Amino acid sequence: MKITVVGCSGSFAGPDSPASCYLLQARDAVNREWSLVLDMGSGSLGTLQNFLDPSEIDAVLISHLHPDHCVDLSGLRVWREYHPERSHERLPVHLPVGGPQYINAICAGGEEAEDSAVFDYHLWEDAPSFKFGPFTVESLPVNHPVPAVGMRISAFSKNADRDVTFCFSGDTDVSDNLVTLATGVDLFFVEAGFTEARDEPHGIHLTGRRAGEVAMRAGAKRTVLTHIPPWNDRQEILAEARDVMGDSDALELASPGAVYRL
Repeated sequence: MKITVVGCSGSFAGPDSPASCYLLQARDAVNREWSLVLDMGSGSLGTLQNFLDPSEIDAVLISHLHPDHCVDLSGLRVWREYHPERSHERLPVHLPVGGPQYINAICAGGEEAEDSAVFDYHLWEDAPSFKFGPFTVESLPVNHPVPAVGMRISAFSKNADRDVTFCFSGDTDVSDNLVTLATGVDLFFVEAGFTEARDEPHGIHLTGRRAGEVAMRAGAKRTVLTHIPPWNDRQEILAEARDVMGDSDALELASPGAVYRL
């Protein structure tokens, strides 16, 4: 499995990174490469084109409906509907309850919203777990003010000769469900947008310290801190997590364009 950080800025696009967006790729038994996009936050569609032709996306998984995680679906809809070499297959989009109406309304621009002719919507509450190509996707609700999920995604790795696992927290505060999803994973992308010293994001977001505590409880093998707003000091948040996890090479900050291979 290959994971590419397309965007990792928290709450809005930053000067050096789009908002939340991650590209997961893996090959199936006949060597066909499949591409999943996790979240399409503000600014992500433009940067995604540096890594993948948007026509080659196989599915999109949206953790929740805040704009910094989903608003660039509007641009992807334009791409899929009007590209001169467009595909006529509807693109699977997995998202929380209310998602189809929300995305359709954004795309309608104030006009009467119609169902998408290019997106095939699936609600997490109807299908919390599923197989897609070489991927097995599991989701659970997490601790955020709007319906939101964390995800655990696995695929077989020839190099490791076993299934490898990746967990994406989405946006959340401390959550037993998140610990369950991240238990023993090879790679854990966990939001850590705030600091214990200054912020009070309880019930909304994790801090560096609380993200480190979740990673320790889960026994994740490698942890990447993400979703940090541009106004916050990334090194301060990393230091908070290190206070819990120690000075380990298995803890780092997300950077746009970074690639991880499992």
